[in-house]
Order: sequence, then structure tokens, then C-alpha cells
Amino acid sequence: MSVKSLQETFSPTGRCFGCGPMNDRGLRIKSFVGAEGIVAAWRAEPHHLAFEGYVNGGILGALLDCHSNWAAAHHLMVATHASAPPCTVTADFHVRLKRPTPLDALLHLNAKIVESTDERATVEATVESGGKVTATCRGLFVAVKEGHPAFHRW
Repeated sequence: MSVKSLQETFSPTGRCFGCGPMNDRGLRIKSFVGAEGIVAAWRAEPHHLAFEGYVNGGILGALLDCHSNWAAAHHLMVATHASAPPCTVTADFHVRLKRPTPLDALLHLNAKIVESTDERATVEATVESGGKVTATCRGLFVAVKEGHPAFHRW
């Protein structure tokens, strides 16, 4: 794995709630290229709870969304031999909460590309805690062009 995350490398001034390095109130996930996909480790804080001891499902959705988006952006960058990832946005996204996710555990995220073209990628991702999958997602992420509100605004 590299020393800097994808977010720190390609969007160091990003303010996205889920993945922006400059959002002090955000989740600030750090996604890395791993041997089997894009990986991250993240630890919840007390204000991320749904009920005593467990992470809010919306927070899990935000983690999966941003992590999957970076997996898609990285994949499209590599596939098109670009020097930087394209600006990608979520086009379709489905989360399945499989079991309560403990608040006090280190969470592991893994995202893999399952389909792609030059401008879009379908990603499947998981959140694991204690070796058990607690949430999954499948999403479609598309590269946007100049003129789109998200263009170069991570």
C-alpha cells in the first residue's frame, strides 16, 4: 500500500463529508490500493451511533458510498492510463445492512470493481467488523465532465 491515501493524493483539499481530508467534521476515510481491491480501515466515534454501542446505518452508507466512489475513480484512471482519476459521482447505490456494526471496533472496508466501461464502473463493497460482514453495497459510479456541479469539486 502507498503511504498516502487516494484522497490525500488526488484531493488533498477535498471537503466531502465522507472522504474529504479537509472536512474536520467529516468521516475522513482513507482509501488505499490493496492486493484484492481498494481497502480502508475506519473507527467510529461516539457521535456516530444509532443506539448504544452500534454505528448508525446512514454513516455506514456514507462510508460505503465514498469508498466505492474512490474505487471506481481509481479503476477508471488506471483503465484509461490517465495521470489522475476522473471526477466520478454516484449514479445508483444500494446498501444492505446485514447485522449491527459495533461502535468500538475497527471497521474494514473493501471495494471491488465488478463491471466497467471507460466512463463508468460498478462496484461491490463491504464493511467488516471482527471478521464478520456487517454491511454491503453495490453501486454505479460515472465520470462527469466539465459543467457538472461535481466536476473537480471533491
